Amino acid sequence: MRKKYKVAIVGSSGLVGRTVLKILEEKNFLNITYTLFSSKNSAGKKINFLGEDYIFCELNENSFDSSFDYAIFCAGGEVSKKYVPIATKKGCIVIDNSSTFRMDPNVPLVVPEVNPNEIFKNKGIIANPNCSTIQAVLPLKPLDDQYHIKRIVYSTYQAVSGAGRFGIEDLEKKSYGDTLKKFPYPIYNNCLPHIDVFTEDGYTKEEHKMIDETRKILNKPNLPITSTAVRVPVINCHSESINIEFEKDFDLYDVRLLLQNFPGIIVADNLEKNLYPIASKVNGNDEVFVGRIRRDFSIPYGLNLWVVSDNLRKGAATNAIQILEKLIKNS
Repeated sequence: MRKKYKVAIVGSSGLVGRTVLKILEEKNFLNITYTLFSSKNSAGKKINFLGEDYIFCELNENSFDSSFDYAIFCAGGEVSKKYVPIATKKGCIVIDNSSTFRMDPNVPLVVPEVNPNEIFKNKGIIANPNCSTIQAVLPLKPLDDQYHIKRIVYSTYQAVSGAGRFGIEDLEKKSYGDTLKKFPYPIYNNCLPHIDVFTEDGYTKEEHKMIDETRKILNKPNLPITSTAVRVPVINCHSESINIEFEKDFDLYDVRLLLQNFPGIIVADNLEKNLYPIASKVNGNDEVFVGRIRRDFSIPYGLNLWVVSDNLRKGAATNAIQILEKLIKNS
């Protein structure tokens, strides 16, 4: 008889949490039972999930007393910092979407297509990378394996859904007189080069996340990387311009083949047909879309990529569920 697994979804009423529930419905695992945890504000409310009425339970210090096998945390850093240790002490393996544990050397930072073996090195916590990092490392991995990356320049164009519901609400406010809930300036009709807080070196925490997380996932702690992260007036799906310098030469035909054959990537790159990834077409998909594949002629072995992905799905929820699937398959 197939074992039944108990899985907790923490932060299940938020944007990422609701996306997790949507994808779990699509996959319809038959050997999992779920408990949905939320903040006090949503506790007691009902949601139709898997054809049944579920009630959001308020998260507290005793929530993990009932022996969960796994938990997906989608509730932000402060919640993870407090409750993930409680869950792991009760024997639960946690997949955490926040940045709290990502750079902990004892916590694997995992994109299943890129470094799946790290999943099974966990000591109770597996970190889900930043959304913009996840979509970047998928095309970087096969290229690094083949040509050895020497340097990366990231320029990101990130959707407001990455800032949560308040980010979406700010985009809907088209008047400069409206009170903003998330951004320092109106995002409508603007691009804001400001995601997360600024650090002393002039970068933002978001830019540092991309740099640090890429190095950790690719296991290249000294890889030169620079990053500029920009919030744009798009509801969902992050876009990225990635400039890569390799240690040796490459053939563009071979580059395209490498990317086409790598799991989780769709190459959309036909300039004669104006085919390249755009947010409105990528929205709702789990794959990472890559286009505008071309040489950077300013350096000997340079390559430019345009990369677009659904930040709520592959950038958060889908990646976490893929990790959960591998844990259950190998348990």
